Amino acid sequence: MNLRLAIVSALFFFCYPIALNAQASNPADSASVEAIIAATYEVISGGAGEERDWDRFIDLFAPEGTLSAVVELEPGIFGRRRVMSPEEYARSVGPNLTRTGFFENEIHLIKEEFGNIAHAFSSYESRRSADDSEPFARGINSFQLMHDGSRWYVVSIYWQAESDDRPIPARYGG
Repeated sequence: MNLRLAIVSALFFFCYPIALNAQASNPADSASVEAIIAATYEVISGGAGEERDWDRFIDLFAPEGTLSAVVELEPGIFGRRRVMSPEEYARSVGPNLTRTGFFENEIHLIKEEFGNIAHAFSSYESRRSADDSEPFARGINSFQLMHDGSRWYVVSIYWQAESDDRPIPARYGG
């Protein structure tokens, strides 16, 4: 290991303030990769007028965790990524979810783990009402997760909606 890398590593591990090993509000939410993904979908889903539990949502994320969407500037041109903290997501997206109703559910999961990190491609369908026969949107949420020795945390969720020219591939449940 060269000296520069050793110094950067030391600074990161000794100076970067992360409050991990915190007990989850609901320990079942963070007991496994599948559980934390299910909790994420559950907390953002609900009928029109139904308040979401944003404290529970925020608790799922590691400090400085992010949510971001691929933004299509024009058909076929992807040039922007909107990045939000869980708190920003709750403030900016939350009122619309409550106003219109929103139910997102996983339709397919591909998960990979190594040590204390995991990546999951979670294909989803979105509906305005739980009993809608057809989704108004589908796509893939890319979850990056970490385990601190006692629980899982969402580090980031990065998603892209399906489109007519970019359907969900069969290997991801399309």
